[in-house]
Order: sequence, then C-alpha cells, then structure tokens
Amino acid sequence: METTDKHPLNNAFLNALDKSPMDKNKIAIVSGIGCTGRVAGYVNLDSFHTTHGRALPFAEGLKAASPDTKVVVFTGDGDLMSIGGNHFIHAGRKNMDLMVICVNNLNYAMTGGQVSATTPQRAITATAPYGSFCEPFNLPFLAETVGAVYVARWTVYHVREMQKAMSEALNKKGFSFIEIMSPCPTLFERRNKMGSALTRMKFYKENTKVENNADTRNTKISLNDPFTVGKFVDIEGKKTYLEAMNSYYDEAFQSDDEYMRYRGLAQKNYEEGCLND
Repeated sequence: METTDKHPLNNAFLNALDKSPMDKNKIAIVSGIGCTGRVAGYVNLDSFHTTHGRALPFAEGLKAASPDTKVVVFTGDGDLMSIGGNHFIHAGRKNMDLMVICVNNLNYAMTGGQVSATTPQRAITATAPYGSFCEPFNLPFLAETVGAVYVARWTVYHVREMQKAMSEALNKKGFSFIEIMSPCPTLFERRNKMGSALTRMKFYKENTKVENNADTRNTKISLNDPFTVGKFVDIEGKKTYLEAMNSYYDEAFQSDDEYMRYRGLAQKNYEEGCLND
C-alpha cells in the first residue's frame, strides 16, 4: 500500500491494511464530501468519492452488488451525521456489513466552519457567532443505539489504538463504527481560541480517559472538557443484512425449486457471462 498523505489517520489505516491477510483486491474505499473526502484517492484500492452525505447509501449498494468485497467508508461529522444522518441510522438498523470511520472535527470544516450535528454547546462557528445552543449528537451512543456491532472512539493522538481498532473493524462482520477526534485548527480551534493543532494534540493526550466497555450514554463531548475514548461495543454473531435476507428467504421459499440464494449482482453477472461463453 502506498500513500502520499502523512496524516496519522491514513497511516493507521494503511498499517492496518498491511497487517491484514485480506485480499486487497476485495477491499473498496468510499468517501463523502469534506476534509476526509480525498482519502479515497490516497490509496491504491478500488475507491469512490461520492456526493455530500451519500457515502453510506453508495457503500450499501456496492456491498449488495458485491457481497465478498470489504467496504470501508471514510467520512466526517458533517457529511455522515448532519446531511447523511438518516442513512446512518438505517445502515446501523439493518446491520449492513460496512466499516465506517468518522473523522469528527466538530464542525463543517471544508465549507467554512458551520455548526454540525456534533458541535458542542457554547462553541463558536460561522453560523453560531455567539455560540451553539443545540445539544450535539453523542456518536458512540447513537451508533450503539441504531445497532452497530462494533463501536470505538479514539483521537489522532492515539495512533496505535486507532490502528488496532481499524484492524479489528476490518475483520468484523456487520456495521462497525469508529469515531476519530481530529482538530480543525484553521476554523474550529481558531474561532474558539484553542491554540494550534499541536496544542490540541496535547489536549487529547492530557484530557482523554481510556475506558473500554464504557456505557456510551456517558461518552458525550463538551467544549474544552475531558472525554472518554476506547472500545465500547464488540458484538459477535449478529446477522448482517444480506445474511438475514438469505436466511429468511431460504425458509420462505424452501419448497420452490427455482429459488436461488442471493450472492450479489457481480457473481450473477460473472456466472451468466461464463454460461454465454
């Protein structure tokens, strides 16, 4: 794997890929619009840079068409949880077999620093010059509530832990969610007088508490307050969407001689092509 980007997030993901026994030809990256959107172009894998807020439905379609492909979604808090929030809750509800990495910098960073679904109360943004007054989403709690089988949160300071979480999620079957806290020094930190990116990394080091298996109801993030990181949810044995569908139809159509299990459009097209040849 090669990359021209030195961001700790990319390095952690590429190291996780290098250590994975998975066939790299069966891994696809989907990214949305935002600061994380270019991740898809930094890796030598099948990749898709989709429209704003629509990374998840695109990834779901890709997974449905090619069930043997491991689909990884890179997205931001604005892209995933604001404009794309409806897609998130239903992807989790259906337990789509996706690995979702959400880089949370607490605002719509690429488009000017507006309030997002994760902006803490009292935080100053382009659209809240006197401070945001809305209660933000607690992403790990939301992910667990909608049905994710793997939920973790780390920061860009926690490089080794981030890499381990990515390795675990790559090998996880079902809807996996990793939240990565990352600074936005040019907009969010500057407006809220939080200092440089290096200052923020020091904040992550000194103001995070590692608590694996923590109750996600207690993992809220407030402005300038310490917060909890760790692996919060790790469930085995829950059927994915395609597994549940095939299991249900196996029973419903067991007496139908023409019934065939769904194995994906890619496999179907391949088999039909071979028959035509």
